[in-house]
Amino acid sequence: MSMLPLPLVLADQLPREVRQVLRPGEALQDCSGAAHALPSSFLRVESWSHALETVLTPHFKLWELIGVDVREAPPLRSFPRYVPCALVLLAAGLELFRLEVDTHVHVAANGGYRSPGHTLSRHASRHCWGTAANIYRIGDTYLDSREEIEKYAAIARRVIPGVWVRPFGQEDGQADDHLHIDIGYTVFDPVNGQDSSQSTEAS
Repeated sequence: MSMLPLPLVLADQLPREVRQVLRPGEALQDCSGAAHALPSSFLRVESWSHALETVLTPHFKLWELIGVDVREAPPLRSFPRYVPCALVLLAAGLELFRLEVDTHVHVAANGGYRSPGHTLSRHASRHCWGTAANIYRIGDTYLDSREEIEKYAAIARRVIPGVWVRPFGQEDGQADDHLHIDIGYTVFDPVNGQDSSQSTEAS
């Protein structure tokens, strides 16, 4: 049986108003016109206190990756909330990064998961997959200069398999006041506990 930190919810189990915002399985186009299917498997977060208590890795709790403001779609600003399962993979990548830098890693508000209905979700933002994080501070260092951003970008590329990092700059697709790292259009569909008998038979 899958050892997920929160209950697994599939697309057809979502409340109607939430499903309309999350648009599970629908395709979004990236800047080049390529289509990517939105996640269809989610974790249910009962409350903000639940998010504060939920440990994803030794150094990251759920709340750090789901903080949003009024720019998020109204159905997703209250609880329960539903976040893509791939968020746990992002946390695992950030844990590798955290171990390497050996200090606190701070993710910005609206810098972790945000839904397709969030006003900052342009094109096929990897934030909608729960696979991107905007890091604005590491320890006491604010990432607001080329030197600091490129220093930590190099570390992220070295320790997180398959990571993509926005280059420094002010053009579209660049960043000059945070470190954007992501693991691409990753969709994680965990094995449901109901499939455990099949897993046993296969083994």
